[in-house]
Amino acid sequence: MLTMKRCIIKNIFGVAMLLCLAAGADAQRQSKKKPAANQPATNEQEVNNNNKLPAYDPGLNIPITYDTAGAQTGMAKPSMRNDNAFDKSSINERNPLPYEHLRWDDALYAEKVWRELDLREKMNMPFRFASENDNGSQLFVDILLNAVRKGEVTAFADDRFTTPLTLDDVNKQTAGGYDTVDKRDIDDPSKIVARVVTLKTFDSKSVLKLRIKEEWVFDRESSRMFVRILGIAPVLIRYADNGQERGTVVMFWLYYPDLRPLLARNEVYNPKNMGLGRMTWEELFEARMFSSYITKSTLDNASDKVIRSYIKDPILALLEGDNIKNRIFDYEQNLWSY
Repeated sequence: MLTMKRCIIKNIFGVAMLLCLAAGADAQRQSKKKPAANQPATNEQEVNNNNKLPAYDPGLNIPITYDTAGAQTGMAKPSMRNDNAFDKSSINERNPLPYEHLRWDDALYAEKVWRELDLREKMNMPFRFASENDNGSQLFVDILLNAVRKGEVTAFADDRFTTPLTLDDVNKQTAGGYDTVDKRDIDDPSKIVARVVTLKTFDSKSVLKLRIKEEWVFDRESSRMFVRILGIAPVLIRYADNGQERGTVVMFWLYYPDLRPLLARNEVYNPKNMGLGRMTWEELFEARMFSSYITKSTLDNASDKVIRSYIKDPILALLEGDNIKNRIFDYEQNLWSY
C-alpha cells in the first residue's frame, strides 16, 4: 500500500514538472514574437524617412523623334570651272603598269607578311592630308570609302577575301553611333519641346591605322626578290575608359590589285611641290614610301598567331617584327658572295 502511494506521488510530481516546462517554453516563444510584431512600424518609419522627391527632369514625357537623314558620306562636289592654272584632266586617264609575271615554279622562296601603318607617324602624314578636289576628299581613308560606295572595288570581311561585304554592311561601320539632342523652345530655352535621335557623323580622321597584307617572293629566273601587296584594310582603335588603347578592329579588306587603278588616279600630298612632282598613291605603295612594323608572318608560325599574342611586351614585339624584316633581307643577300 505504501509503495502504491509513493508511485502516485511520483507521477503527480512528474506531471507538474512537465506542465512547468511547457509554460516556460510558451513564454519564450511569445517573447521572441514581440519584436517581430513591432517590425512593420519600424519599416514604415524607414520608408517614410527615405521618401525623397525625384530630381526634376525638364524633358520628362517629352516626345522623341528620329532623324532618318543619316550621317554624311564624305562625298565632295566637283568644281564647275577649272580650279587650276593648267589642265589636269589627264590624271583620270592614268593606268598603272602591269606587274611582271611570276611563275610558281620559279618561286624559290615565299613568305606572307602583315604590317600595320600608324598614321600618326611623321612619315605617314600624307595619309592624313584632308582636302577636296574633283575626285572627292583626298584623305586616304575617304578615297577607300568612296571607292566602295561607288562600287569601284569590293570590300571583304577577311584578309583571304572570301566573304564580300554589302554597302549596308560598310555603312553600318561608318554610321558613327546614335546621339540624342534636346530641341528647346525658342522663347524659353529652359523648356525642352522634343528630343531628336540622330546618327553621329563618321569622322574619317579617327582611322589612325592601316593594315597591309603582302607576299615576298624570290624569283630564281630573275634572281631577285619581289614584294606584292595583296590587301589593304583601315583599322579602328578601341579605347578603354582610362584612355588607353584596348584593341583594334578591322573595318574591311580591299584587294590591292583591284585598287591599283583607282590609286593611280589620286595624287599624294607633297609638302614641297604641288606641281608635276606629286606622285600617285599607287607609286607611293610600290616605292614603299611609308613607315610600318610587322605584326605577323607565315614562317615559324604554325599556330597562325600575330606577334602580340605570344609576345606581350610591345617593345619586344616590335623587335620581333624587325627580326622578320632582317630575315627576309638576309635571305636575298646570303645567296650571293662578294
